[in-house]
Amino acid sequence: MADIDTVFTSAKFADGSLNAIAVSGGRVASIAPASDPAPRAADTVDLSGLLVIPSFVEGHIHLDTSFYGDVWRPHVPYSNGFNVQERVAIQADNMAQAAPMAERAQSQLELCLGHGSTRMRSHVMVDGSVGLKSLETILAVREAHHDVIDIQLVAFPQSGILRSPGTPDLLDAAFDLGANVIGGLDPGGFDRDVEKHLDVVFGIAERRGVDVDIHLHDPSMLGIFEIEQICARTRALGMQGHVAISHAYSLGDVAADVVQRTAEALASSGVAIMTNAPGARPFPPVKLLRAAGVTVFGGCDNIRDSWWPYGDGDMLGRAMMIGYRSGFNTDEDLTLAFDIVTAGGAKALRLEDHGLRVGAKADLVAIDAPHVPQAVVALPERRAVYKNGRLVARDGKVVRKA
Repeated sequence: MADIDTVFTSAKFADGSLNAIAVSGGRVASIAPASDPAPRAADTVDLSGLLVIPSFVEGHIHLDTSFYGDVWRPHVPYSNGFNVQERVAIQADNMAQAAPMAERAQSQLELCLGHGSTRMRSHVMVDGSVGLKSLETILAVREAHHDVIDIQLVAFPQSGILRSPGTPDLLDAAFDLGANVIGGLDPGGFDRDVEKHLDVVFGIAERRGVDVDIHLHDPSMLGIFEIEQICARTRALGMQGHVAISHAYSLGDVAADVVQRTAEALASSGVAIMTNAPGARPFPPVKLLRAAGVTVFGGCDNIRDSWWPYGDGDMLGRAMMIGYRSGFNTDEDLTLAFDIVTAGGAKALRLEDHGLRVGAKADLVAIDAPHVPQAVVALPERRAVYKNGRLVARDGKVVRKA
């Protein structure tokens, strides 16, 4: 066995067993029953029977547009019901008055890290309204924090692709700078042309060899049609497992037989669904989707920004919210909600080295709960967060900064 850097002793696993976790080079080198002699290591951390879980995967957030850490900004309501275009305009006004983006992004990043997220996917505006400036700022923030959190960045056309002049070229250029994923936004409802919008998104994905993550707020059968078209393009390009749809509100709008049919199309196409269980809106039936074989993952999405004033960066709390809104009560269902913010996120983001197993990154959270179902409903504040086997946060506070 390679030289061991750290051994975590008395670590309670989800199955109730006590184990020792040996870490070498930032990865899990071995897992053995606590009754076995612990390997010699440079450092030993006694977890005293705390529940040890994989760190959370924050699968959908917006580091560039949050006001967390800035002054409180009262929410501006819609003038006549949910409208993406109107909200984008409100956001532009707010952003013009906000604190520097790098400061706000760091505050939000540390909020998430403090609660136990060490892997993240952030959407960052790239369109004719902001050019590449926001991406350049968030890329610098990512680099400054690379040793405490891993971040995928989505080139996100918040102002549309076809409606925002120059955006297709800007989206393509984002990958020369360091973006990882190509995004999209309501091809029908916002850009008014599903096929041309998807031509740009999947064209860049194919040319650049990157994954896809499309915001889809469009309701009812328009949204279902768009999901079907995304699935068809995914299959045609052989991109199964590389495409995600965020929000997919339409899956909560339509009849059960339509949902079932669409779930089967998603599963056969390997297209994942992200939900944050938003308030006062229908959202995808996660249990039905999972039963059909669809990868479902979660994210906090907006945190104290122009879309709503809520959000605390806690993915365990997001699991509770998903479970609460889904009517999850049994231990099995609560464990499913937990899986959505851990293993589900890792699968959707293709993080093959994530999880509590030998060879994976030693990204762990030690939490004061007897088991996973109680953790989901109780949201214990006592937590220790480890990135690559090193303590980075305790009880909501970051202790190892960039």
